[in-house]
Amino acid sequence: MSNLPIRVNVVFGTRPEAIKLAPVIQLLKQTPGFETQVILTGQHREMVSQVMTLFNLTGDHDLNIMQPQQTLTDITCGSLQGLEDLFKQFKPHLVLVQGDTTTAFAASLAAFYQRIPVGHVEAGLRTNDVFNPYPEEANRRLISQLTQFHFAPTIQAVQNLKNSGVLGEIYHTGNTVIDALLSVARKQPQLHIPKLNNSLYRLILATVHRRENWGEPLQGIAEGFLQILNKFPDTALLLPLHRNPTVREPLTEKLGNHPRVFLTEPLDYTELVAAIDRCYFVLTDSGGLQEEAPSLGKPVLVLRTTTERPEAVEAGTAKLVGTEAVDIFTEASVLLQDEIAYQNMANAINPFGDGHASERIINIIQGYFQG
Repeated sequence: MSNLPIRVNVVFGTRPEAIKLAPVIQLLKQTPGFETQVILTGQHREMVSQVMTLFNLTGDHDLNIMQPQQTLTDITCGSLQGLEDLFKQFKPHLVLVQGDTTTAFAASLAAFYQRIPVGHVEAGLRTNDVFNPYPEEANRRLISQLTQFHFAPTIQAVQNLKNSGVLGEIYHTGNTVIDALLSVARKQPQLHIPKLNNSLYRLILATVHRRENWGEPLQGIAEGFLQILNKFPDTALLLPLHRNPTVREPLTEKLGNHPRVFLTEPLDYTELVAAIDRCYFVLTDSGGLQEEAPSLGKPVLVLRTTTERPEAVEAGTAKLVGTEAVDIFTEASVLLQDEIAYQNMANAINPFGDGHASERIINIIQGYFQG
């Protein structure tokens, strides 16, 4: 098919997917020989819109599945039904998905039902506990069984895929999030919180959202934050709140009145990059921040008991601290008191890529369809 355009459907629904697919979409749009359509499921509407604007992207189709209190079943069924119609209409040669969201799983299954090859960006992450994180570990394992092109971010991810006995070809590409991060960081973005910017606080950037941390773990995390602030009066906490009230309300109740806690709406990606650059270190249960922060020299304390990114722990850029207040406080105290320990983490080499993952992915797709 060397004389025909390669028709690619890129499907996503959440902000992390949008960020990590943005550099791939940009390059697809710029490369002759591709006919690319972007399909949004609507799983996270406002946050995705911010990313699309930042990277100057537009969606060609929107399934508009988002509804109040939507369940995983709602997301899966809505995506499957809408994508079936679009795939039949567009007849893509390849469907690209990213990561481990329910949107990515549903898109992979919908492509399989239409006998369309799947390319999986950020393939091969594993915790080996199907319920932790939930539902991401199951999603990415299921996607791997349907994928023809596994674009693995690290050598460990390549090995995980081999150990899983997956079909399809496995490629080590690096992680596209580093492509996105570096492209934004080069513009030297600013954090628009005047009171914070004008202070000399050592800023701790925190994000919390994962389902397995809802309830009691969230209380432990919030208590750990308070203990850090109480022990170290030269620190401040920047905590962008997830829109889900299950996460938002307990954190607001516990932390909202503290004078050195800055609760904000979700930061757009430009401001998030600025916050990483401004902060002293990161406390997070996010997967993406485990990859991004080390590229800007910031240590990461992971508010989880497992991670599908063990490369970060092995490289020394991140440390698992769990959700118990005493453990969070203890590990944060080390970074705040021990300059050598801090520098060892800050200067460790980021194992997640060099900013050229998207180019490798496009070259692989071209080579397959045009070779």
